[in-house]
Amino acid sequence: MAMQSSPSRTASFLKPSSLSRCCSRQPSLSFNGARTRISSTNTIKCDISGPLNFGNGKPAIPVLNDHTLPKFLESARVDKTVDRNDTRLRLFSGTANHALSQEIAWYMGLELGKINIKRFADGEIYVQLQESVRGCDVFLLQPTCPPANENLMELLVMIDACRRASAKNITAVIPYFGYARADRKTQGRESIAAKLVANLITEAGANRVLACDLHAGQSMGYFDIPVDHVYGQPVILDYLASKTICSSDLVVVSPDVGGVARARAFAKKLSDAPLAIVDKRRHGHNVAEVMNLIGDVKGKVAVMVDDMIDTAGTIAEGAALLHEEGAREVYACCTHAVFSPPAIERLSSGLFQEVIITNTIPVAEKNYFPQLTVLSVANLLGETIWRVHDDCSVSSIFQ
Repeated sequence: MAMQSSPSRTASFLKPSSLSRCCSRQPSLSFNGARTRISSTNTIKCDISGPLNFGNGKPAIPVLNDHTLPKFLESARVDKTVDRNDTRLRLFSGTANHALSQEIAWYMGLELGKINIKRFADGEIYVQLQESVRGCDVFLLQPTCPPANENLMELLVMIDACRRASAKNITAVIPYFGYARADRKTQGRESIAAKLVANLITEAGANRVLACDLHAGQSMGYFDIPVDHVYGQPVILDYLASKTICSSDLVVVSPDVGGVARARAFAKKLSDAPLAIVDKRRHGHNVAEVMNLIGDVKGKVAVMVDDMIDTAGTIAEGAALLHEEGAREVYACCTHAVFSPPAIERLSSGLFQEVIITNTIPVAEKNYFPQLTVLSVANLLGETIWRVHDDCSVSSIFQ
């Protein structure tokens, strides 16, 4: 579900502050910033007031009204006064996810910079900045999502244009970092493409990278420039606060062994919920075979957590196993929705109560399905950009 970019439409969405309004219900999870707790009164349920429906009828977390912050950002707000009229801060958007860029600019109270991006007849990319950036702190908003090579090359040419226009600092804001899965050699004669892409971005002239939920944390070490790594987890946790889920019924599931650390961190935020692991063996790229389950899910609500969903083979096979093992409901949560075929068929087959993603990658209208929920990370990225520009702490957002 691609969110509309116009401020007037966005402003009509739910205010995040309503997430803190509560009414009496059965025991459920309550969120305090990025941390979670069980209500001592045992009667907490977040009351989400309308309007919530959008597109295919599923709710979406909005860009923030009046530049207010959700609870996980409010708790980490720095004392320093931010000059929101700073003319030295410039935002430019590539073509990969213009809607998200518009939302970020709206949250920050800025206009996107004027830029001309076009393709020549042979496919070559042309970029021209249509306003001066000399001495400015420039942020280029461009995920390297499919088509990955096109969007990556566009980002590199944008960086080069800013460098040659004498920008003081150039930050590549990459909500989704493509090639991140090629982060090591698992067989002989393989490329480590994540390192290659990091070198390309650095050599193009970027001074800093801001990325969201890298596939593997070690990818930050591939860059020879500072990397600010932000997590979509608090956005998903805020949304889960709207669900009436008894904490004793909840189990967090890692769809593979490689995602255990991510799932454990997520479970810790959910009142230290129990953890289960799906053990699988992969016979080739995008081909997975589920072997067995480590942990107890019988009669529980299982929340599967991953950084991305590509063909959905891993998460769908895992969900089928969870149902076989007696799970009552299965939710899928991920930051990046790559959704390569046949992902939509697998995700909409009835295995999942809900598939919760963020808009780091734009979701094509053809990929909508009833169980899909899209959350916006615009407020998170917008606040991070302000903190980077003002030399304030970024990590404090997630503490």
